[in-house]
Amino acid sequence: MNNFNRLSTRALLYFAVMGFLLSCSAQGEAEADPEEQYAAQREAMVTHQLAGRDVSDRDVLDAMRTVPRHLFVPKKYRDESYRDHPLPIGEGQTISQPYIVGIMTQLLDVDSTSKVLEIGTGSGYQAAVLAEICDSVFSIEIVEPLAARADYLLDSLGYKVKVRCGDGYRGWEEHAPFDGIIVTAAAPKIPQPLIDQLKVGGRLVIPVGDYSQDLMVITKTEDGFAKKNIFGVRFVPMTGEVQKK
Repeated sequence: MNNFNRLSTRALLYFAVMGFLLSCSAQGEAEADPEEQYAAQREAMVTHQLAGRDVSDRDVLDAMRTVPRHLFVPKKYRDESYRDHPLPIGEGQTISQPYIVGIMTQLLDVDSTSKVLEIGTGSGYQAAVLAEICDSVFSIEIVEPLAARADYLLDSLGYKVKVRCGDGYRGWEEHAPFDGIIVTAAAPKIPQPLIDQLKVGGRLVIPVGDYSQDLMVITKTEDGFAKKNIFGVRFVPMTGEVQKK
């Protein structure tokens, strides 16, 4: 065999080996654990979208670092689960962008001893975040398929959230008073029954308005309540009795 043929044989062998190694590498990347990828996306979400802005409460950051947000969105949107925008969840409803979930939870100012009420269960994601922080979480959803789906998912993930299908305007009186109430749909006005079901010092975090909406924090006082506007937001409207008042 002449030198040229020897070189050609070695070159072919080299490229064959390299091709095999590259195919193995590509296959390894394709078979990477998706849960590890989602965990990395959660960490990036917390670092850039939350801590990188003005969400600084450690309990909130840890909760959102833990809850698998991708499981609370339809499969076709899971690649977008940790991006900085809301996503549709069916029935004309959405899961809020991560920053809004984080800032509203922080504004609620609750801890491991707190009992909270959520109006608008939706996907169940906000309730899961609250369950990572609080002692007990109650949640009301007016859309029956969403209530059933969220209840099943929360239970399967081990979150002890009490979910009820119904109109959230009048709250959940038999479990009142609450340390905090969070509303995940925009009400045209502040529902008085929700204020009534707060403990003194408790907070109601709620988007208020029709086309023009403001995120508000209502703090119950001994003789009424104090109101604070946070910033403009855009939520789906709260439905049911609140629209008739």
